[in-house]
Amino acid sequence: MFKVAGKMFALSALGARPLRVSVKCDPDLAIQLRLDHAAITAGYHLNKKHWNTVVLDGSVPDQLVREMIEDSYDLVVAGLSRRQQEKLKWVALSQES
Repeated sequence: MFKVAGKMFALSALGARPLRVSVKCDPDLAIQLRLDHAAITAGYHLNKKHWNTVVLDGSVPDQLVREMIEDSYDLVVAGLSRRQQEKLKWVALSQES
């Protein structure tokens, strides 16, 4: 489970084969991705409107998978309180030094 500020943005059983990752997604985009890629399905044991599961079998381009993970992170951060978001920005800035 991958979290930001205590909220999950990705889920994967890292030892499973084939490897899968579930990510949060805009509902309209989630449907389109499922139509475009057989390896992308509604989130397994998750809210199927907001989550997709991707089988990492090489059929979905790596760049798209990275973008989906980043988008999931951004969606979760957008749902945090302003105070939590500001704290994350401060942590990110302090790590750049």
